[in-house]
Amino acid sequence: MTNTTGRRVTANLSLTLDGRYNGPGGPGDLGAIVPYAMTETARRHLSRTHREATTVVLGRRNAEGFLGFWPTVAADDNADPRDRAYAKWLVEAEKVVFSRTLDEAPWERTRLVDAPAADVLTELKATGEGDILVNSSASVIKALLAADLLDRLYLMICPEISGGGERLFDDGLPASAWRLTHQEAGEKGELALVYDRAS
Repeated sequence: MTNTTGRRVTANLSLTLDGRYNGPGGPGDLGAIVPYAMTETARRHLSRTHREATTVVLGRRNAEGFLGFWPTVAADDNADPRDRAYAKWLVEAEKVVFSRTLDEAPWERTRLVDAPAADVLTELKATGEGDILVNSSASVIKALLAADLLDRLYLMICPEISGGGERLFDDGLPASAWRLTHQEAGEKGELALVYDRAS
């Protein structure tokens, strides 16, 4: 399907130096990621991810975690303004959640889907306006990398080697070229990077 809307499919994820988005303990093992999640660099990076996005795409696990936490931040007058802006955006944005187990969405402005990620994102890209952000949902991001459907990558590189866990970039992905359009180093050694597909 030809993209006539100009919508970009973007993805946001934090990785260790050895390319892992979790540690050897499984999906909940974020010990190498969490220390860098609330730095000044990370907050500025998070602000960039949703600046032009109108739709957020999440896997079920992230949806349950994010939407159980961020609405309270949106309502907290004492929260960091950048965190609060992101939280309000997440609450108000159109949400598409991949799930095989949920029967109905427990969140407002949310559509549940149980279909191949490539098909869903191709449909989203052909309608509406604004960027589509796949937000920290590695399983969806990996499917879109395999289908060659991502236009921008927001990566936070955490300066630790986890030595195990799941990698974002698996062997066998289609070859692609990217150009670095933003970079920022934080005080703890974290790197905020934005890559756009090279034309």
